[in-house]
Amino acid sequence: MRRLLLLSTLLSFLGIAPLLAQKKNEQYQLHISRATSPIVIDGNIDEPAWQAAEAASNFWMVMPMDTSHANVRTDVRMTYDDHQIYLSAVCYHGNVAGPYIVESLRRDWSFTKNDNFIFFMDTFDDQTNGFTFGTNAAGAQWDGLLYEGGKANLSWDNKWTSSVKNYADRYVLELAIPFKTIRYKRGISRWGINFSRQDLKTTEKSSWTPIQRQFPTASLALTGVLVWDQPPPQPGPNISLIPYALSGMTRDYQNGVPTQNRFDAGLDAKVAITSSLNLDLTVNPDFSQVDVDQQVTNLDRYELFFPEKRQFFLENGDQFTNFGYSTIRPFFSRRIGLGGVPIRFGARLSGKLNKDWRIGIMDMQTGSVDYSGSGVESLPAQNFAVVALQRRIFARSNIGLMFVNKESLAYTPTTDKPAYTRYNRNFGLEYNLASANNFWSGKALYVKSFSPAASGTDQSGSDAVYAANLQYNTRRWLIGGQVESVGTTYTAEAGYVPRRGYERVMGTLGYTFLPTASGVLSHGPTVVSTYFFDPAGRQSDNETMLSYVVTFRSKSVFTGWIATDYVRLLQPFDPTNTGRQTLATGTQHNWTAWGTDFDSKPQSVFTYGFSSRYGGYYDNGTRLNLTADLGYRFQPYVSLAASASYNDIRLPQPWGRTTFWLVGPRFDVTLTNTLYLTTFVQYNEQQKNMNLNARVQWRYKPASDFFLVYSDNYLPNSAQIGQDVPGFFSVKNRALVLKWTYWWNL
Repeated sequence: MRRLLLLSTLLSFLGIAPLLAQKKNEQYQLHISRATSPIVIDGNIDEPAWQAAEAASNFWMVMPMDTSHANVRTDVRMTYDDHQIYLSAVCYHGNVAGPYIVESLRRDWSFTKNDNFIFFMDTFDDQTNGFTFGTNAAGAQWDGLLYEGGKANLSWDNKWTSSVKNYADRYVLELAIPFKTIRYKRGISRWGINFSRQDLKTTEKSSWTPIQRQFPTASLALTGVLVWDQPPPQPGPNISLIPYALSGMTRDYQNGVPTQNRFDAGLDAKVAITSSLNLDLTVNPDFSQVDVDQQVTNLDRYELFFPEKRQFFLENGDQFTNFGYSTIRPFFSRRIGLGGVPIRFGARLSGKLNKDWRIGIMDMQTGSVDYSGSGVESLPAQNFAVVALQRRIFARSNIGLMFVNKESLAYTPTTDKPAYTRYNRNFGLEYNLASANNFWSGKALYVKSFSPAASGTDQSGSDAVYAANLQYNTRRWLIGGQVESVGTTYTAEAGYVPRRGYERVMGTLGYTFLPTASGVLSHGPTVVSTYFFDPAGRQSDNETMLSYVVTFRSKSVFTGWIATDYVRLLQPFDPTNTGRQTLATGTQHNWTAWGTDFDSKPQSVFTYGFSSRYGGYYDNGTRLNLTADLGYRFQPYVSLAASASYNDIRLPQPWGRTTFWLVGPRFDVTLTNTLYLTTFVQYNEQQKNMNLNARVQWRYKPASDFFLVYSDNYLPNSAQIGQDVPGFFSVKNRALVLKWTYWWNL
């Protein structure tokens, strides 16, 4: 009854969706016309076509204040021809002397740590999905997909060109984006558009359209309008083939497996069914060049989340992976083809049917894995099929439907407790609220799972999810509430749902003070309280946190917080997560903790940050956590970064005192904006592992690369020195891969 009451209360608030339906910055319009002369992408804008193009200028300041025009001048022009859309931006320096500030020439840099210019295109003018492109002041590229009204997925990578030229008083950017690279509606002559500029020396962030400081400049609800003199040209036949060839060597020292050679090849293909609907195909894909995950010390009772980085799953991937909530995802693409499981082939049809309808259909086939001799049942070949359909309603809201099917092929369980299910299916509906003025957002969600009943198991629990949330976010106020109910037998084998059999209620209240003529940009408190209840309705967890955030004019940020926790364990748990003795089910634990966070100003070549946490822990113990992040750059070619985290946990026996170090230095050398060397070392004392990953990438043509990837895993904490026997920094396994890819447009 409590769950239904809370859900009905929140759902009643979602009726505000039709409010404020008109686009807020409709009056900001930039007219784009066909180029009157050829354009060469070289950082010079002396072609007649640029002189004839209309300019967008007189930007608005977003930070440090959002009530006046920008002090740093930016002029933007756009034009096009039959094949590409062009943009030039003249970014003048401010009144603070000194060179530009950049991390390096590495692609998809951090927005907050670079002088940069980026822009956002809402090619369907639906204020929900789009594209972002730009460069930093040294010419390193940035590109990504926009989803959920202004979030950017920078793992997306596509074919386009750019050039930046620096002068004493400005830097000039030119770029060309093929119409075949983006998706847009045939015949549409209005796109959403906005331009964003970051100048770290003056600590000013600006935007062509006015945007309140609590919103990102990527907010598609706050874009202006790009008005075409005629509908954009159709790209014509749009088929891209992306073959790869790979050679490599691996050796498993720990298990005595000798060096094995590897030769492989595969193919990706992109077929534009229409200018807004794309078919992606893959045969025998390989993702060996993808960045390794950044490790964390795991003291959680539930599975941790790591983001998807594989290129095939990213375009329009939000429609699949963002259905639901961060901890209630009926589909999570990282369930496919990791941990040595091969992907044989796959297909995905995704994009816009028209301005109001989006569709996504994906089917992936994995191969079987033979575990014979290891005591583990061999993994059968499996098929993953997903269908997602979305219908826009009102200004920016939508209704979504999803069906997920994971099926084991030619698999018949031979025991009462099989290692794998024959199938697992999820069907879900959600309503996403997003008001036109960006103040209101929310979601209502229902998902049900279907699996074959296993002999001897209790199927009496609920196999469904109910959830809803509502948030109000203005310049000063942040008010939100969320409720969740996840059934005890709900299962999402192709998803990410780390916790089942609970009800959750969460509330958020925050206020921001905005002083003027001060070294402090903003400050204010936020309180967040979360309660969990077990299936019987009894409280199992509670955390209430009060934090206070101070943002300085220099863009450094300090946060202090205090929190109280209560946990009643619903299953045994080792508080050190090292496989030692566990605390018993039903035991109750209370504690109070406090902490701090600080990030230094990003405009220095030396940056640093730290965080601390001290207080109680399980079983009347204590936990101290200290974390530090350091960075130094030799502009624009070298970026050095290091992070270190230390945990000191003190508990009664049998645990006693447990300490963990997690250290991760990273070394980036960017000789040019097409040649990169990245070396990442991670030492994780909790997992008793040290990992080295070094990667050289040469982008010899747009979206075409050579990769050389070297990786080692070590045993870091043994006393005996050696290589083929356990010892100090003994190699557990080693791999070397050389990979070639080529993007070929037919």
